[in-house]
Amino acid sequence: MTVLRDYAAGLTQPTLAGPGDDGGDNEVTSRYDEVVGPDGSLRAPWKRLAEVATQIDGDDMRRVAEEIARFLEDDGVTYSRPGERPTRWRLDPVPLIVDASSWKQLEVGLAQRAELLNAVLADLYGDQTLLAEGIVPPAVVLGHRGFTRIMARPSMRDPRPLVLSATDLGRDGDGAWRVLGDRTQAPSGLGYALENRRVLSRVMPELYREADLHRMAPYLWALRSALLQSATGDLPDPRVVVLSPGLHSETYYDQAAIASNLGFPLVQGSDLTVRDGWVLMKTPQRLERVDVILRRVDAAWSDPLELRGDSQLGVAGLAEAVRRGRVRVVNGLGSGVLENPGLLPFLPAACEHLLGEPLRLESVPTWWCGDPDGLDHVLDHLDELVVRTIDGSDVSLAGASPERIRLTVGARPHAFVGQQRLQLSQSPTWRGRTAQPADVLLRTFTLRYGSAYRPLLGGLATARDGGRTVASKDVWVLKEETTQPDQGLTEVLPMTAVRSLPATVPRVLDDMFWFGRYAERAEDMLRLVLAAHVLVADYRTRPRTTGGMSSEVLMSAVHRLSGRAYDDEEDDLRSVLLDEERPGSAAHSLAGLRDALTGVRDQMSADAWRAMGSVDRARAVLEGSHHSHQVAESAGRMLTAVLALQGVTASMIRDAGWHMAAAGRYLERGLQLCHLLRLTTERRGLDVDREVLATVLTAAESSVTHRRRYRDYVRPAGVLDLLLMDPENPRSLVFALHRLKEHVAGQVASTGSTRPERLLDDLIAEVEGTDVSALVAIGGVQRPHLVAFLDDVTGQLERIAEAVRDLHFATGPRPRSFGVLPTLTEATT
Repeated sequence: MTVLRDYAAGLTQPTLAGPGDDGGDNEVTSRYDEVVGPDGSLRAPWKRLAEVATQIDGDDMRRVAEEIARFLEDDGVTYSRPGERPTRWRLDPVPLIVDASSWKQLEVGLAQRAELLNAVLADLYGDQTLLAEGIVPPAVVLGHRGFTRIMARPSMRDPRPLVLSATDLGRDGDGAWRVLGDRTQAPSGLGYALENRRVLSRVMPELYREADLHRMAPYLWALRSALLQSATGDLPDPRVVVLSPGLHSETYYDQAAIASNLGFPLVQGSDLTVRDGWVLMKTPQRLERVDVILRRVDAAWSDPLELRGDSQLGVAGLAEAVRRGRVRVVNGLGSGVLENPGLLPFLPAACEHLLGEPLRLESVPTWWCGDPDGLDHVLDHLDELVVRTIDGSDVSLAGASPERIRLTVGARPHAFVGQQRLQLSQSPTWRGRTAQPADVLLRTFTLRYGSAYRPLLGGLATARDGGRTVASKDVWVLKEETTQPDQGLTEVLPMTAVRSLPATVPRVLDDMFWFGRYAERAEDMLRLVLAAHVLVADYRTRPRTTGGMSSEVLMSAVHRLSGRAYDDEEDDLRSVLLDEERPGSAAHSLAGLRDALTGVRDQMSADAWRAMGSVDRARAVLEGSHHSHQVAESAGRMLTAVLALQGVTASMIRDAGWHMAAAGRYLERGLQLCHLLRLTTERRGLDVDREVLATVLTAAESSVTHRRRYRDYVRPAGVLDLLLMDPENPRSLVFALHRLKEHVAGQVASTGSTRPERLLDDLIAEVEGTDVSALVAIGGVQRPHLVAFLDDVTGQLERIAEAVRDLHFATGPRPRSFGVLPTLTEATT
């Protein structure tokens, strides 16, 4: 049996019609199924794929599911719920497929709905005829937190405030699509939809080719064009940015993916400022004007000056800049009022009033409790309805008793609605062994492109089980004819042909600097672990031998950098690779590296995340194995992945960000080398010293070079000369300092006489003027001159790091909270 035939059997169908079968009169479940029809045969869109689809068995599906998980891990695709750590994005192998004729009806309804929502939004913040004529009760709008009063001025009326919207849909028992809600504040999910399509097309290429579906790329081009066209005035090269709440946003991946695919900078509120009514982006060289903001920060948090005073996510003065018409925000501030379920019962009348036509796409039956009749209906049918607030406030009635619901709703009836429970359609969803039915929700996207609204032919679907999201699904809309253009777009509106000069904000430079530092820090610790593990594994039972004493010396270096967690040396090395909470450990550095990469996700290629995916897999193998050899095996795989990041940066454009990443790497290389060479500051006996020196060369990746230079005759003077003074050795201190100077000089703010450059010149001169023979001189059991030298270099490198931060990353004082604005009662008491 294949997966689809097994699935059909689970729906009480004895057979599933495949190619050449004539179906049958088999009884099926009463729920609408997206794949199997009432007669037990494949539905129309799946019949076109039957020859391929009905041949997929359980082994094939398990392979596909594993490949999907690996691809998503390699791409670093995550989603995080508020207050939780990011979790991996989940994609089901079975797509949601809709044929052309069915989608056409939905497409017309979605286009009309976007046009209606745009008209409603313009009216609510303009003439307000809907409120004045009683078509929409004022309490529905004025009692909603999304209504931004400071933007409600007829004098600044925007006839097209809605550029991009999303609509959540579900099928009822008859297979008709019903609107569950609209997303207009900051519609999310398009980046995830793009990723789902990319992954599924790679892991199921035969089915993908057979489907002949609409590709998504033209829609992305249209979105880019629409944002550029949104700029006010006739600008040859308008600057568009994507405003993000930051790394802790639950959909940060989605925001970064959109910014990266569109080629627009991903910025945070601290990267922007307002001067004289203009929104400006901070760059190291100057303030650059911003013309369009694709907003992913909720309106209430977008301007701490006029909205939430405690917000540190927005830009003070943004609302005034919008009112002056000096920046275009997409979607406009206040568009969140359209996400109000209290509007749903009144949209048919609003459509007749504003558009002069009936509403084509019906919403799920909804009753507003501010209307006495609606309140009576809701309270009389609590067992059939879902009661919720109109603005998603903290009041939760899920699982509440009828008595509590009546009391809560009765206290503020205008703030609640009751909605009919919709028996959603179902679709096969892979659960590891079999395909099981799961509820399906569909999120669609509609874009104002030119003078009309165009729905995306596709979207983002989710499979749910009892209210819990199981996985996402790719959405395939099939073409009527092979020659039909993708997304129905034969060409994209003209976009600027002017070469754009990308600017890098200081926050990004900071992340790139730490990307380089953490990468080098992780690499050096992993090399040290590999070198130490060789001795630990061989001599852990022979502590007083030369190897045993050398092992203790190497472990002392590990402990100096990351502390000591376990008495057992092998467990301690395992902790260095796994414990992210252990400062200085390889795991801690790799976690910092991931955070830095996340901060510049829109500027890094997918190869960087493939490298981090390899780290995750090596970590998972080590966590599941207690064998000694696995410590070295996993450390080696992690090291290979970190080294792959060097290849990623080698392919980057040589801009300020690239220079800063390289500067961070070479600064950290100097610091780590100083830490490593502290192992050579003490005499422990000829044999132990020779073993330690050889291991230092291995950890510094210079053993082959040393062997070629010195015929493997290991002496302190030779090792120090190679690792400190050799200008041709990429692992030497002198080499690192000269490269650090070059990359610091590559910054826009560098002039040749800035403090970081002056400090570097002094340090280079001091190091190059040092006599190695003096460093190896013995005083008792130590080399005091070498100790002083390493202390001095470490201190100067740390001062250089601080100077780089102060010059290149500082953009003035950090955003400060204005405090929560007092209520009227608080202000008068």
